[in-house]
Amino acid sequence: MSAIEQKSPYQIAQEQFDLAAEFMGLEDDLRHVLRVPKRELTTTFPVRMDDGSVKAFTGYRVQHNVTRGPGKGGIRYHQDVTLDEVRALAMWMTWKCAVVNIPFGGAKGGVVVDPTGLSMRELENLTRRFATEISPLIGHDGDIPAPDVNTNQQIMAWLMDTISMHTGHLESAITTGKPLGLGGSLGRADATGRGVSFVVASAAKFLNLDLNGATTVVQGFGNVGSVSATMLHDLGCKIVGISDVNGGICNKDGIDPHALVRHMKKTRTVIDYPGVERISNSELLELPCEILVPAALEKQITADNAARIRPKILAEGANGPTTPEADEILFSNNVFVVPDILANAGGVTVSYFEWVQDLQSFFWNEDEINHRLKLVMDASFQAVNQRAQAHKIPLRLAANILAIERVAEATRLRGIYP
Repeated sequence: MSAIEQKSPYQIAQEQFDLAAEFMGLEDDLRHVLRVPKRELTTTFPVRMDDGSVKAFTGYRVQHNVTRGPGKGGIRYHQDVTLDEVRALAMWMTWKCAVVNIPFGGAKGGVVVDPTGLSMRELENLTRRFATEISPLIGHDGDIPAPDVNTNQQIMAWLMDTISMHTGHLESAITTGKPLGLGGSLGRADATGRGVSFVVASAAKFLNLDLNGATTVVQGFGNVGSVSATMLHDLGCKIVGISDVNGGICNKDGIDPHALVRHMKKTRTVIDYPGVERISNSELLELPCEILVPAALEKQITADNAARIRPKILAEGANGPTTPEADEILFSNNVFVVPDILANAGGVTVSYFEWVQDLQSFFWNEDEINHRLKLVMDASFQAVNQRAQAHKIPLRLAANILAIERVAEATRLRGIYP
C-alpha cells in the first residue's frame, strides 16, 4: 500500500484543500485559516448500563468553519470513530454546504461505540449524556447536529429533548433529521439518495448516456444506498450489483431494489437474497457497469483498485470513498466522478429546509420539498460541471474551488476580529 493510502481521512481532506487552494491562488492567510478546524471538543463521559455498571465512552464534536452560518453535520456511532475522521468529515461538510450555497458551515460529531451491543435504554442514556457534554457548542444558531452512521430519527429526538430540558423550552431547530411529529421534514429520510439520483441524471444527460437499461452498481445498502438504488431503478437503470457490510450480490439480468428492501427488513442483509451470485465488496466495485455509486465508508477506491474500476459515472453517495491517488487514475481513465460534496449534498440541503421550517413554524408539503431539492442539486451540478469543463479539471477539484471561493469571500468580508 502506498504512503498516500495510509493517510487519515483528515490528511486526505487537507490535501484536497491544498490542491484547490494552489490551483485558485488562494492567499496564504486564508489557507492557514480554512485548512484547519475552528473548534474541537473531545469528551469522555460515563453511561449507566442495564446491569448497573458504569462504562466510559469517548465522543467528539468538531466545528471546521462557521463563517457562512451555523455549523451543520451529523453524529455517528461507530467503534472506529477517530478525531481525525471527524475533522475530515467536518471539513467536507463546510465545502458541501458551500457548494450547494446554503447558509451553513461545517461540523461533525461521533462517539466511539458499537451501538449494536447496546440496549435501547443504554443507547438513550449514551445519547442524552453525550448531548449534555456537547451542549455548550450546539444550538439552532450555532451548531445543528443530524443523523449519520448508526444514528437515526429517534436519537435526534432524544438529543433535541435533552437540550430542550436544559433550556426549559422546546428547541425544535436544534437538530435535523427528527421524526415528523417533532418538527421533522417530509422528504428528509430519502433526501441524500434522491440527491444522488438527481446528479446521476444530470451527469448522464451531459455525457449522452441513456439511463434506460444503464448497468448500475451500488456499494452499501443503508439509507443512502437503498434510496439511490431504488430511485435509479425507477429512472430506468438496471441494478446489477449491490452490497452491504456482509458482502455483495450480483445478477447481470438485474436486481429489483424495491424487493431487496423488503427482503432486508426481514433478514437485515442482502447476501441471502434469492437468484443472485454472492461476491465480495472488492469484487463488487470492479464489476463492469456504467454507473457506480459507492455509498459505504471512506477510502474504498484506492490506488490498488482504481485502475480496475471503469464506470462511465461514479457518484459518491458516501463521504470520502475515493483517495486522491485513486482520483488521478480515474480521471486519466475518463471516469466521470461526481464528488461527495456535490453528489450526497441532498441530505444537508433538506436538513436546511427542515431548519427553516422549524424556525418559521410553517411546513411545506413533500412535493414542494422535492422540487426545491431538485432545483438546488441541478443548479449546483451545472455550476461545478461548467467550471470543470472550462478548466479541464476533475469535478472534485472544481467543486472544492467553488466551495472554497464562497467561504473565502465570506471570510474576507467579515474580516479578522479584533
